[in-house]
Amino acid sequence: MNVRRRLISTSALTAATALALVSLSACSSDDAAATNNKGKLDVVASFYPMQYLAEQIGGKHVEVSTLTEPGQEPHDLEISAKQRAQLEESDAALYLKGLQPNVDEAIGQSDLKTKIDAAGLTSLEKHEEEGHGEEGHDEHGDEKHGDGDEHEGHEHGHAHEGPDPHIWLDPVRYAEVAEGVGKAFAKADPDHKAAYEKNTAALVKKLKGLDAEFEKGLKDTRTKVFITTHAAFGYLAERYGLTEESITGLDPEGEPSANRVKALQKMAEADGVTTVFHETLVSDKTAKTLANDAKLKTDVLDPVEGITEKSRGDDYVQVMRSNLKALRTALGAK
Repeated sequence: MNVRRRLISTSALTAATALALVSLSACSSDDAAATNNKGKLDVVASFYPMQYLAEQIGGKHVEVSTLTEPGQEPHDLEISAKQRAQLEESDAALYLKGLQPNVDEAIGQSDLKTKIDAAGLTSLEKHEEEGHGEEGHDEHGDEKHGDGDEHEGHEHGHAHEGPDPHIWLDPVRYAEVAEGVGKAFAKADPDHKAAYEKNTAALVKKLKGLDAEFEKGLKDTRTKVFITTHAAFGYLAERYGLTEESITGLDPEGEPSANRVKALQKMAEADGVTTVFHETLVSDKTAKTLANDAKLKTDVLDPVEGITEKSRGDDYVQVMRSNLKALRTALGAK
C-alpha cells in the first residue's frame, strides 16, 4: 500500500513538472531571441563572408552553420531539402541577396523570424561586366582608367542586369555591413546586446585598419590595371583607384569570346599589365591560357568566397592581406 501511494505521488510530481516545463517553454517562445538547446542564437550563414561576420560579431553567444561548404563555389549553390529544414529550425539567417539565387529563394520561402540581408546594409552599385565583349561593343574606347590616363580600343562588355554583389571585397562596405549585422543580432538576442556591440566595434576597427593598409599599399604603383578571371573586384578597384579587367564577367564559370581574349592581350600590352589573376575555387585554365598567349605571369587573387587548404590565410583578413601583397607585386608598387 505504501508502495502504491509512493507511485501515485511520483506520477503526480512528474505531471506537474511536465506542465511547468511546457509553461516555461511557452514563455520562452515569446522572447525576442529564440535560442537553441545550448542557449545560443542559432545562425545560418549563406557563405563564408557572412559566416565570418556572424562568428566575429556573435562570438560565444551564437552557433553558426553555413549553407556553402568550404571549397564549394557559392554562386550556383543548390539548396537541399535538409538545408531547407535547417533554415526552418534556425533563429536567424545571414545572407547576401543577389549572389546566390537559390539561397535567396529558400530564405524568402522560410518562416524564419530574423532574415538579415547584407545587401541592404550598405550601398550597391552596377559595375561594367567584362568578359562578354562582342563585335561592335567598343563604345567605351576612350574610357578613363583609375590612374587618370586614357586608353583607346579597350573592349568592354555590357552592364550587369543587377548590382554587383561582391561588397565584402571592399573593407569599408564590409564594415558597414558588420555594423548592421551587429544591430540585427542585438535586436534578435537583446540579452547579449552589449557583447554584440563590443564585438562589432572590434571587427569594424580591424576592417578600418585593413582599409588603411590597402590605401597605403596601392597608392603609388607603376600601373593601375589588373586582369582577373571573373569580375569580383569591382568595389575594391573603385575604392583604391584601380581598374579591373575580367575574363569571364560576373559569372566565374563563363567562357570569354575570342574578341574578348584578343582585346585583353592588347590592353595588357598597352597598360603594362604583368599578371593574370586566377582564383582558388574555380578552374585556372582560362587565366593560364591567356597568360601564356600574352606572355604574362599568373598569380592568385582570392575573392574570399570560401576558406580551403589552398587559401593564402586562415580567415578573411589574412587572405585579404595576401591579396594586397599579390596586387602590389603585379602593379609594381613603389
